[in-house]
Amino acid sequence: MTTTLERYGVATLGERTIASPLGLSGADPRGARSRYVAEGTRVLDQVELAPGASVDVERALEKAGPRERIYFEPERMRAGIVTSGGLCPGVNNVIRAMVFELVHRYAIAEVLGFRFGFAGLDPASGGVAPMALGLDVVRDAHRFGGTILGTSRGAHDPAVMVDTLVARGVDVLFAIGGGGTMAGAHAIAGEIARRGARIGVIGLPKTIDNDIAFVDKTFGFETAVAVARTAIDAAHAEARSVQGGVGLVKLMGRDAGFIAAHAAMASHDVNVCLVPEVPFRLDGPTGLLRHLERRLRERGHAVIVVGEGCGAELLGAGAAPRDASGNLSFQASELDIGLHLQRELSRHFEARGLPITIKYIDPSYMLRGLPAGALDAEFSADLARHAVHAAMAGKTDMMIGRLHRVFTHVPLALVLSKAKRIDPDGELWLAVTEATGQPSFV
Repeated sequence: MTTTLERYGVATLGERTIASPLGLSGADPRGARSRYVAEGTRVLDQVELAPGASVDVERALEKAGPRERIYFEPERMRAGIVTSGGLCPGVNNVIRAMVFELVHRYAIAEVLGFRFGFAGLDPASGGVAPMALGLDVVRDAHRFGGTILGTSRGAHDPAVMVDTLVARGVDVLFAIGGGGTMAGAHAIAGEIARRGARIGVIGLPKTIDNDIAFVDKTFGFETAVAVARTAIDAAHAEARSVQGGVGLVKLMGRDAGFIAAHAAMASHDVNVCLVPEVPFRLDGPTGLLRHLERRLRERGHAVIVVGEGCGAELLGAGAAPRDASGNLSFQASELDIGLHLQRELSRHFEARGLPITIKYIDPSYMLRGLPAGALDAEFSADLARHAVHAAMAGKTDMMIGRLHRVFTHVPLALVLSKAKRIDPDGELWLAVTEATGQPSFV
């Protein structure tokens, strides 16, 4: 039986025998100042205790940061980077910072960028040859959205991908992506371990939905919220400019409504926020439509924000199309909650003879394809540097995270053990309902 301590433990490739070239001062067991991080320094998973409860020290993550002794000989080391899944602001920032850290600070031999996701590790997928990521190649990458390596979705045989890593002489693979990418990286690490090979696998959490467990924030999320707020501001201006005006904004969030929730709170002008985690109904005395009748009668306008994943619950996932990774396609007409709400609102108010003007805004892909904002640019670079430190120390089958504002090493098996969602009874959703003034729609 696996103990809690084992679940939180990080795998390593072997003993670290090489002095770090970073030239920092010695490890400080207190974790203070800019020193090497002493092995065994931990960050508690849970920092809030109920009355009478005690601290569970086994539920603690390794603290990230440079180690005084490293596993790889930098001058003989080759690293690989792959980006997978949907786009997200900050991907190029991560790539650039990683290359600069590997080349400038550790002076490793070579960095390869595998093209178009895990397909770049699978010759049968028509994978394009990897590109050499030198300093000149990545120097201005952070100024652009998207990913200079390209991306894709879909599963590939871990054995084939490991064959490619071995053939290319890759010592560490950095996988930048969301939950599906972390699952793929974990499978690759498992195949490497089965073969007894010495190749590290380090994940970096990239999901615009901010829905990866054991991470308080993923890069690109703050940029997405800022863009979403701009869309909400436009919807509010449209709604209040006419009698019976309704601004309807659909935002990204397949299974988690963090973008919708935070954008609604940032706006201060949202009257209804709907997210996948919190059930709601349209009809009936406590339904959304009746609430909007009262709102329009009293105030003359309303702004609604809805997370795209609400379509699965309200419309049913049944025969809806899925992408190559098996995710529901919420842009498809069968699941488009924005268009559905627009139709239902029009039908309901027309049947009652009440005038209404709906302005529907869907900025979905604008949230993904832009360059990172200032805070995300800083955060992306921090994640990248910590990933490099972990890789050089011989860590593997793990992801760089940040919890309680401290960077950590999270075993990929632990990352994949649960999902991060809005708690309908938690502080975040309470804050949303207080900001919007909305009731429960059940």
